[in-house]
Amino acid sequence: MTPTEASVLDTIQPLAAPGARLGHRPGRWIDDWNPENDEQWEGGGKLIASRNLKWSIFAEFLGFVIWQLWSIVVVQLPAAGFTFDTGEIFWLISMPALVGATLRFPYTFLVPKLGGRNWTVISAGLLLLPAVALGVAVGNPDTPFPVMLLVAALAGFGGGNFASSMSNITYFYPQSQKGWALGLNAAGGNLGASVSQLVVPIVITLGAVGTLNLSLAGWFWIPFILVAMCGAWKYMDNLASAKADFAASLAAIREPHLWILALLYIGTFGSFIGFASVFPKLIADQFPAYSSFQVVTASLSLAFLGALVGSLARPLGGRLADRFGGARVTVVAFAVMAAGALTVIAVLPLGNFWVFLASFLLIFVATGVGNGSTYRMIPTVFAARSGVTDAHRDSGDVDTRRKTAAALGLISAIGAYGGFIIPQVLGLSKATTGDYTNAIFAFVGAYVVMMGVTAFCYLRRGSSVAGHRI
Repeated sequence: MTPTEASVLDTIQPLAAPGARLGHRPGRWIDDWNPENDEQWEGGGKLIASRNLKWSIFAEFLGFVIWQLWSIVVVQLPAAGFTFDTGEIFWLISMPALVGATLRFPYTFLVPKLGGRNWTVISAGLLLLPAVALGVAVGNPDTPFPVMLLVAALAGFGGGNFASSMSNITYFYPQSQKGWALGLNAAGGNLGASVSQLVVPIVITLGAVGTLNLSLAGWFWIPFILVAMCGAWKYMDNLASAKADFAASLAAIREPHLWILALLYIGTFGSFIGFASVFPKLIADQFPAYSSFQVVTASLSLAFLGALVGSLARPLGGRLADRFGGARVTVVAFAVMAAGALTVIAVLPLGNFWVFLASFLLIFVATGVGNGSTYRMIPTVFAARSGVTDAHRDSGDVDTRRKTAAALGLISAIGAYGGFIIPQVLGLSKATTGDYTNAIFAFVGAYVVMMGVTAFCYLRRGSSVAGHRI
C-alpha cells in the first residue's frame, strides 16, 4: 500500500474530547483519544500509536504466516507418508483462503466491540489452534482427510487478522499519517506469506539428513505466537473512541460500483494470494527437480519469491495510480497478467524451469501492482459518485468518506475469495485433464474480461464517472 491508498482505508475520525489530556482506565483503556489534537499527539499520543503499530504488525505478520502454511506443507505430504489425491490436495490448499476471507467480515467489527488490544491478544491466541493442530495432524500419516481439511480450515484464522488489524490501527493515527501507518501494517502482513514459504522448508529439514520433521511446520511458530500475545497484552491499548459503522457498510453495499471493484480486486489480490498458495505445488508437479535445493543439511524452496515480489510491487501500483490514475494502471496490470499466463502455457511443454519461474514472477509483480492500483481506485470512484469536481484529489464529504472506508473493508474481504477460487480451478484442471493448461487459459480469459470491465466502467467517456481521473 502507498500512503495515499492506505490513508482512505478508514477516514472516520475518532470521537474525542477537544482537550489534550488522556484518560486511562484499568485494562489499558484510553479515553478522549484524539490524534488530530497536536498537543495530545506530540505530548505522548505519537509514542502510544507507534507502540501499538509495532505489535500490530508482528501479530498480523504471524497471521499471514499461519494462513499460508498449508501452501508449502502439502508439497511435503507424500514424503511424510500421506496418499491424498489431486482434488484433496487442492482442497487443503484452498480451504484456509475460503475461511480467512469469510472471517474478514466479522473481524472488522470485533475491534470496536472488544477493544483493539484485547482482540489482538485473542486473535493472536487463535493462531495457536491451527499451529498445534497442524503439528499433531501431519505427524501421523493415518490422519484421515476430513480431519486434515478441518485443520487446514483453522489456518483461516490467520487470514481474518488482516481486517481487524487494519481496523484497529486506523483509529490511532491522524488523517495525515494514516497512510504511512496502514501501509506498514499491510506490508508486514503480506510479507508473512513469503516468509512462511521460505522458512518452513528449512525448518522441517534442518539437521534431518535424508528425512523431514513435518510437524515442525506448526510447532515452530508457537513461541512467536506466544510472544505476540504477551506483547499485545503488555504494550497495546484499547481506545474507547473506536466505534463500528454499520450504517456506512449498508450504504456501501447498495452502491453498484462496490461489486464492480470487488470483482477487479478478486482478479488482483485474489490472484496474488491464490497463486502464492499454489506456487509451491505447481513447481513440485511441473519441475520436481527444482522443488527444493539442498543447502548444507536444510532444503530451500524458491516458491517464496512469488509472494515476495508481489508484496514489494504493491506500493509501486499505488504510486503509479497516484500519478496516472488507478484505472489505467489496473488495465495494464491485467494485460501483463494475461501475457504472463500465456507465456506460462507456452513454456510448460518446453520444460524450462527458469523461464517458467520468470513468467510467474512477472504475473506476481503484475498482481502486486494491480493490488495497489485497484485499491487506489476505490476512494476515487466513491468520491466521483458523490459529485465532487476532482475525485482524484477530493475524497468528498464525511458521509462519502465513511462509505468509502466501509467499502474498502468489504472489498478486501471479497477479494480474498480469489485465494480459494484459483487453487480450485487449477485442481479441477489437473484432475480432469492431467495438466494445468485449461485452468491457465481460463485465467487469461478472466483477465481480459476484467481489463474490459475496467476500461468500460472507468475509462470510457460516457461512463458515470467520466471526467475524473479514476
